[in-house]
Order: sequence, then structure tokens, then C-alpha cells
Amino acid sequence: MNYVLAPSILAADFKVLGQEMKKTEENGAKYIHFDVMDGMFVPSISFGMPVLASIHDATEQFMDAHLMVQEPIRYVEAFQKAGADSVTVHLEACEDVKATLDKIRECGMKVGLSINPETDVKELAPYLGEVDMILVMSVHPGFGGQKFIPESLDKIRTIRTMLSEKGLETDIQVDGGIYVDNVREVLDAGANVIVAGSAVFKGDAGENTAKFMEILKNYE
Repeated sequence: MNYVLAPSILAADFKVLGQEMKKTEENGAKYIHFDVMDGMFVPSISFGMPVLASIHDATEQFMDAHLMVQEPIRYVEAFQKAGADSVTVHLEACEDVKATLDKIRECGMKVGLSINPETDVKELAPYLGEVDMILVMSVHPGFGGQKFIPESLDKIRTIRTMLSEKGLETDIQVDGGIYVDNVREVLDAGANVIVAGSAVFKGDAGENTAKFMEILKNYE
């Protein structure tokens, strides 16, 4: 299983975003996590396709688009054209979850499905064979800087067990409140793709990435 750091640019300084992404890439972060918020599914508004298209050529990293938007199926093709390598949608935001996942696959991207903290992991069961990655939100989506919800660890363990019972080695990504001092708990629970925003971009992005990668490499 690959262990991956996905720095979330929501926490970055956009004046120097290209340089900051390069620092994370040079220190081992394979993904860039791109949080899209619409002001409807979540209270905040962030950025969309034009920003992704503009940063796409600044790095060789995998563009991991996380759509916190209502009815994301509307935007799947546009994100593919903008350069997304994967699209993750929220189970709670889709009128037809399977049709949305199928659309992402049809567009040639990796398929991700996310659940909010209040959503039972059982809701994922019908879709386990349809996705490349499951994203467990370990904070309430829409705002950065929140504290990690400890109950998320049980969710990660349960999802990993559900996947193993089906013979699947699907990625489990976790997003929210993860820092160098608690990332081991998340990895031990069964996650292998770690989203970190403030923990990477507040301070020296290169040094912070290197600290995370030192831990992740111990799990490979």
C-alpha cells in the first residue's frame, strides 16, 4: 500500500503558491489536495476550475480535487478539463451517488467518495467496489483549523475492515485536524492518504512536508 501526503492548498499563501507547492513536491508529497466549496453544501466558498487549471502546470503532483458542493455531477467534466487527476464527492451531496461516481470514471479520473463526521460508515457499503478512495472527514467540512474528531479513528478502522472483507485495498484518505503529533494514530487506524493544510503550509512547507514523510515512510 502506498502512503501519501496530500497538502491542502486551502491553507497556503496564494501569493507564493507555486513555490510552496514545489517545496512540498521536492520533499515527497505526491498529491496536492484541492478543496472546492460552494457556499451551499458547506458554508464557505473557496475556488474552482480556473484556479486548478492555472496551478496544474506548476507541479508534477497528482491533483486531488475534493468537491464539497451540492450535486457535484454538474462539474465533473469541467474539473477533468481543468486538470484534476481524481475527483472526490460527498455521499451526502449527491442525489444519485452511483451515477456521480460513474461519471467521474467515464471522464478517466480516479474516483473518491467522502462522508461527513455525522454519517454512518454503513452508508458507504453499496459503493465500496466503485471507488478508488474513501475520504473520512475528521472535522466538519467547510472551515480550516478545526480539531481532529477522535471518533474518526473508529470510522477508519471499520472502513478498513469492510474493505478487507471484500478483498479491497482501496485508499482511505483522512482530512481535518491532522498534524505531525497525531498522524500516527490515523495511520495505525488504517488510513494511507493524509490531507494536511495548516500543518504543512504554516511555517516552512518544505520542512513540514519532510517531517510528515519521515513518519509515512515508516509504514510502507
